[in-house]
Amino acid sequence: MSADEAAPSVPEQARAPRRGHPAPTIYDIAKAAGVNPSTVSRALNKPGRINAKTEQRIQAAAKQLNYRLNPMARALPTGRMQTLGLLIADITNPMFFNVVRGAQREAFKRGYTLILAESQESEFREAEAAERVAPFVDGLILVTTRLDDDQIRELAEWKPLVVINRQVDGVDGVVPDIVPGVEQALTHLSELGHRSLAFLSGPANSWMSRARWETLLARAPKHGMTIVEIAVGAPTLEGGTNALTRVLASGVTAVLAYNDLMAIGLMRAAQQRGIIIPDDLSIIGFDDIFGSDFTSPQLSTIRTPLDQIGERAVRRSLELIDSPTGVAAGDSAGRALVTELVSRGSVGPLPGS
Repeated sequence: MSADEAAPSVPEQARAPRRGHPAPTIYDIAKAAGVNPSTVSRALNKPGRINAKTEQRIQAAAKQLNYRLNPMARALPTGRMQTLGLLIADITNPMFFNVVRGAQREAFKRGYTLILAESQESEFREAEAAERVAPFVDGLILVTTRLDDDQIRELAEWKPLVVINRQVDGVDGVVPDIVPGVEQALTHLSELGHRSLAFLSGPANSWMSRARWETLLARAPKHGMTIVEIAVGAPTLEGGTNALTRVLASGVTAVLAYNDLMAIGLMRAAQQRGIIIPDDLSIIGFDDIFGSDFTSPQLSTIRTPLDQIGERAVRRSLELIDSPTGVAAGDSAGRALVTELVSRGSVGPLPGS
């Protein structure tokens, strides 16, 4: 047994400093826990690297002494702030809830803190937020970014960068496989007799909206279905509400929306016009956000593994940060993030069948 492991328990006289007294240091913790200062440093900065009982004793001593890590001081010898910047398009969109939670869970496990910034669906605000946040973080994660490819690559030259729901040449990205979910949705609609489908598209500068549309456009005819795109733009409840007139004019019997919020907005607007869902119109959303099953009828949707996407983005970021070549090792190779249809009550047989 090492000297560190055999050290006595934390003494009762270890107390938090009173206001005006010097802040405790790792040397104070080492004395209280009966270990070397270097052991304290490893326990506090890289949890899990030393004997578990010793680490618990050190953490107990640090708590009793009211010790607080100084991130600026810690960054001096390592160049690391132990922080990641997470930039999202719309903080009010429930789609981001699980992405943020997954990212936070993984960051916390790795000893990192997330700094959250919102762009309000504006590429100008996003660029400004990235510029403000970047000096204080070790890496950036862009969630459904509205920046163009050149802006993203420029940021990636400045800081380790990962994009979510976007593919940019030369930049690491985390993108779910949308094909399985789309195929399941089209098969389900086809089996129920539907032959005409509309896609409510998202923001014009959304890579994922284009990817979903192109996938539907390529696959719908194989299921004996015609498809039209209805440009909505705003990925919100209001955007879905405003699309109703064009949906009705198109004569389609089923709609797949860019996201669940738009699908819910469309459903509400239709019901207010006396249209019965799904007897008169079938609706499918995308993402399976929190609350998508609160509607009446409950919304059918293509589920995206949002929390896993957040987790993987953090892992990729840390791989980039740790890589001497600036290339991630690829922790997720061979393990695709797969979408799937969640069938609920907003989809029914072809009207009149």
